Amino acid sequence: MTESGSVGVDLEEVGSVGGFFALRTGTPSERQLPLARLYAGDTAPLTVRIDTVAARLRAPERRVAASIAHLGLAARLWSVALGSAALHGQLPDLDPARLHWDPDSSAPDDLRLTVAHPLPATAETVREVVQYGHLVPLADALHGDVRISRQLLWGNAGSALAGAVRELHAWARRSGRPEVGERASALAAGLFAHPDLSGTVHGPALRRRSCCLYYRCPGGGLCGDCVFDRPPRRSAQRS
Repeated sequence: MTESGSVGVDLEEVGSVGGFFALRTGTPSERQLPLARLYAGDTAPLTVRIDTVAARLRAPERRVAASIAHLGLAARLWSVALGSAALHGQLPDLDPARLHWDPDSSAPDDLRLTVAHPLPATAETVREVVQYGHLVPLADALHGDVRISRQLLWGNAGSALAGAVRELHAWARRSGRPEVGERASALAAGLFAHPDLSGTVHGPALRRRSCCLYYRCPGGGLCGDCVFDRPPRRSAQRS
């Protein structure tokens, strides 16, 4: 049950952009926990997520799995907020106390919002909701579990935001709604003006200036927006 009318946003339509844009509302399952709990210091669920990603990808370093886990959650958060704002001129308040997350699941079943309050679709609001409300405390939580560069995490955040913009442009072309892509680009421009996100991507293709480290996994290649043109030559990996 989506209860999309409660925020004036058709969450089913937003979810039609792609799996990362899906948001469920209502009562969370027993396995879902409020992200506020994670940000308050209970990082055990985050450890579970990193361990799960590490096992699935056979990651040679724990920080590689942490990076991929972070990238996935950042993409979910940006996509839900930016998609709602671009399509409907509002976004749901993704308050960490009301946004529940399942560390064992992936999109679209990992996020559920218990109460959906509408917020205005401005870059400043999206920044407050996603960047300050989630990405900053998420980075702190990750540092409680694994050593990982904050520059890499902001690169992930920029890449995830750029990815959401590209998906919205693709949806807008398919749906004959160019204004959606235009709004997404305008909102993203405001978001990328922040010092933490500025310079994380560049050029019309929004190519990132850092690497998420996925190429280090067995069989892993380069992401479409990777800073590298070919995988770097790997020396002995740290465990």
